Amino acid sequence: MSPHDMTMPVWQEKHLRAATRAAGVALWSWNVDTDAITMDEAAYDLWGVSKDQPKITFEILSKNIHPADLERVRSAFAATRALLGAYEIDFRVLMGNDIRWISARGQGDDADIADRIMFGIFLNVTQRKQAEEANELLAGEMSHRVKNLLTIATALTRITSRSAATKEDMAQELTSRLIALERAQDLIRPTWGRKIEAALLGDLVSVLLAPYDEKGATVRIRVSVPKMNVG
Repeated sequence: MSPHDMTMPVWQEKHLRAATRAAGVALWSWNVDTDAITMDEAAYDLWGVSKDQPKITFEILSKNIHPADLERVRSAFAATRALLGAYEIDFRVLMGNDIRWISARGQGDDADIADRIMFGIFLNVTQRKQAEEANELLAGEMSHRVKNLLTIATALTRITSRSAATKEDMAQELTSRLIALERAQDLIRPTWGRKIEAALLGDLVSVLLAPYDEKGATVRIRVSVPKMNVG
């Protein structure tokens, strides 16, 4: 035996279980002949299934799968043995009024099958899915706001083109109107880290209308609104 071999740890069942618990991994096995599914304690807790069940099958587990995901998971489960290589499927399970996301992973094509039993893991991926949904919501909101800004910029360009006598006048007027929008945005959405009270509605309206009141010495626009804060 080499010195390297003497330093290798002896992996016992208790060590493996400690590692899986630390990683949040739940274990399962499936008898391809009887359809019986065996799970460890973590898997029972993840699925919200009673440990008193005499026999666990897909049909028993399917009662907890979200109705919108059930047929997709059922089809994937039926096709598991025909899949080549590793597979992974994410789906939702219902825990009372709460929704939990589970990722089931294993090897298809009867890879590493032993005594007609296939093996795999369950992972709780709820936090990852919630983060993905939050990112999608944020991306959708940002897309909506960008489209609004482009619509405003397009409208300002058209309005300015009608009133400007020369292209130089148009460039100057359009720039001042866009800068006014930027200043208004700063009023209601302060720069990160700056704690500023909400702006007054009158100030906001005055900033937005200032570019339309800069021709000549005569005041063209007067703002009179109730004293009201806007955020």
